[in-house]
Amino acid sequence: MGQPPKAAPSSSGGLEPNIAGLLGYLFWPLAIVWLVIDPYKQDRFIRFHAFQALGFLVVMIALSIGLTILSIVLGLAGLGIVAGILWPVLWLAIFVVWILLMVKAYQKQMWKLPVIGNFSDKQAGLGVRA
Repeated sequence: MGQPPKAAPSSSGGLEPNIAGLLGYLFWPLAIVWLVIDPYKQDRFIRFHAFQALGFLVVMIALSIGLTILSIVLGLAGLGIVAGILWPVLWLAIFVVWILLMVKAYQKQMWKLPVIGNFSDKQAGLGVRA
């Protein structure tokens, strides 16, 4: 008997664009790889999700730094319990958004985060140019 027919290779290399987009969120260093290595850097869908993943990482770090400073101030003011409540809320929100981004990428949707999504859209070459 003959071998079963092989699936046609995807246009983005070895990975389908939705899998590459998901992996960019799951492993942030891969988002950088997608932006510099052919054929991934040529795929607008992958570029969008790579830029959005990196933007999300930057915002997550900025929020962590901001909350650290706020926690110190609250601790000095005797309100350390408030900071103790804010940290789990922040990390739960980050986790939920992170999962949502991965699911949307897997579903082949270009779901945009506020501000970061518009920036990613322009960087990926998807936005309307004047």
